[in-house]
Amino acid sequence: MSLLPHRIWSEEDWERIQLGYSAMDMDEKWNVFAEGDVVFLHRSWTGRGIFAVTFAPADGGGRRIVEAVVERDPRRYRGQDEEYDCLMLELVLSAIVLGEPACELRAALVESARRKSGDANAHAGVVLHSTLGLRSEP
Repeated sequence: MSLLPHRIWSEEDWERIQLGYSAMDMDEKWNVFAEGDVVFLHRSWTGRGIFAVTFAPADGGGRRIVEAVVERDPRRYRGQDEEYDCLMLELVLSAIVLGEPACELRAALVESARRKSGDANAHAGVVLHSTLGLRSEP
């Protein structure tokens, strides 16, 4: 994946990302875990690995994503394109792992999904639930 999120993750964010996230019920779609500088994002129901993301120190502090590998087998992941994958990756880390509202990322993901499907009226809640799921509070 050559299109990567531009966000610089703070050291506090990085510490939380390294702790990962485990889906607690059926409405949650993602499990996230880290091994060293690599963070893995797997679908919770199937256990399939979708993203493997490498973080590195950023100039001025924090961490940034320097490499991301995404599953391209359409039977395993219906990723749409690099823009969509970049949004999904950042959204899972922001909204699911860190618990941020990520309103702009959510809106961008919905618009990307609508363009791809050709359904300009696809309900935002349905799009987000089917791709992102819900995050339970610990």
